[in-house]
Amino acid sequence: MMGKFEIKTRKNGEFQFDLKAGNGQVILSSEGYTTKANCQNGIESVKKNSKDDSKFERKTATNGKPYFNLKATNGQVIGTSEMYESEASRDNGIESVKKNAPEAEVSDLT
Repeated sequence: MMGKFEIKTRKNGEFQFDLKAGNGQVILSSEGYTTKANCQNGIESVKKNSKDDSKFERKTATNGKPYFNLKATNGQVIGTSEMYESEASRDNGIESVKKNAPEAEVSDLT
């Protein structure tokens, strides 16, 4: 099964997307966007930038759990992963984004 982007509305009215792997697990989540058009632009940016390993910022949270950000060409964070139990799991998550994002279809749940 292929991955997909899901656009949804937050409680505060902002738009957000999640990238889900073929198994339905969320592998990347966006910030809140004030318009759906900006949210859709964010998805296009993920599709483009996910092909470039240097755009993935590997980080560790204050609780010691690894996670990653995907950054756009301008350095802005366009997506953040969940917290992982290990660096190996985080690196698998990055590979999953690279594999799923470029061809993922978009599902609008708003």
